[in-house]
Amino acid sequence: MKYVSTRGQAEILDFSGVLLAGLASDGGLYMPEAWPAFSASDLRALRGLPYPELAARVMAPFVGESIPFPALQKMCRRAYAGFTHPAVAPLVQLAPNIFALELFHGPTLAFKDFALQLVGHLFEHVLAQRDQRVCIVGATSGDTGSAAIEACANRARIDIAILHPEGRTSVVQRRQMTSVTAGNVLNIAVDGNFDDCQDLVKAMFADADFRREMRLSAVNSINFARIAAQIPYYVAAALALGAPDVDVAVAVPTGNFGNVLAAWAASRMGLPVKKFIVATNRNDILHRFLANNDMTARGVEPSLSPSMDIQVSSNFERLLFEFLGRDAAATANIMTEARATGRMAVPDAAWRAVRRDFTGFRLDDVRTLAEIARTYREAGYLLDPHTAIGVAAARECAPVGPSVIVAATAHPAKFPDAIERAVGFRPALPPHLADLYDKEEKFTRAPNHLGQIQALVRDFTNRNVK
Repeated sequence: MKYVSTRGQAEILDFSGVLLAGLASDGGLYMPEAWPAFSASDLRALRGLPYPELAARVMAPFVGESIPFPALQKMCRRAYAGFTHPAVAPLVQLAPNIFALELFHGPTLAFKDFALQLVGHLFEHVLAQRDQRVCIVGATSGDTGSAAIEACANRARIDIAILHPEGRTSVVQRRQMTSVTAGNVLNIAVDGNFDDCQDLVKAMFADADFRREMRLSAVNSINFARIAAQIPYYVAAALALGAPDVDVAVAVPTGNFGNVLAAWAASRMGLPVKKFIVATNRNDILHRFLANNDMTARGVEPSLSPSMDIQVSSNFERLLFEFLGRDAAATANIMTEARATGRMAVPDAAWRAVRRDFTGFRLDDVRTLAEIARTYREAGYLLDPHTAIGVAAARECAPVGPSVIVAATAHPAKFPDAIERAVGFRPALPPHLADLYDKEEKFTRAPNHLGQIQALVRDFTNRNVK
């Protein structure tokens, strides 16, 4: 399997190269040169497999010859061994046709663990093969940071620097990052929002000299390895509901578009997904795009669902590339103009094609609390404020017929303030995080200034190398 950039000017790489590169050198995002195809019989053969085995088989075409399949199987088994539910990604029925796909049984209680626990092992394997060391830089709106740190802490060949927007994550999300004291972890609290953090990371990659000097790599979903590792749980859920012999739909609470893109990628491989419901909060750029072809960035407004407080959905570039017929020049032009103007001018034909598969939905904080209360009252099930938006989207936008898989992206205990407002009590953290509030925090405050952020990363990496 080879990978090409959405902007067409970067080197074509194999899976290992994409894993280490993260962002393409031309500023684009890597995509598989062709999508692997699973027939109905191929999909049926996956039924009943333990999750790690299914994940290895679904990912194998993307990994190609970069990593031998037995090694990939072993890494999948190790990655998911610590998940606290035997099914790893269980389905829970909330309504006659609505099922929560619980993606929060990993060590940091969020769906990011599915990709990042595996990506940590993949990095370790490839870096050992090449006798290399990398500095991973990433931006987080709340969950990616803790999952990436959990996956990479204390790994001998990795330094990791995570930027988070100060004061814009939940306390639990912040403490899961800042209470890790491993010497190869740098937490930077940026005076800004998530989009500012994401722009700083992209700017560091765009600085060719700095990128080469620091041997930068990425764990954000700009790294296609993240997308590849998220595809299996949609396959597992759909198979459990009768696919490929019946259709399903998916509803995904979405900020950076990576999780719903993984579901769409599963459909490109042969999974029968009838509709993709993109669930947003008040930061509704994706909903506005799907409703009116209005992809205009506005100011980010803090909400009860902070992981979705995003106005620049990086992974949308991958979908745009596909719906422009893989025209890299057109993709590059649109992205360059969007960067300059704050508005992405998607051609009408491409927008209409996207709308045939995708539906947008928006929910404000008041209705988010109401959905948490309703689901708890009717089903006895506690939703976090992100998943609540996905469930509300499924109730309102689901097509007639297929069951809807709602990505339950985080454990409710990560957002105790919102849960208490909705149902009157604060959910307890699982036992392995029971002492989280007692731990000392370690982080560095910094302004939204590229030069100062780069200096922090350089000093940190050089200190560790010595």
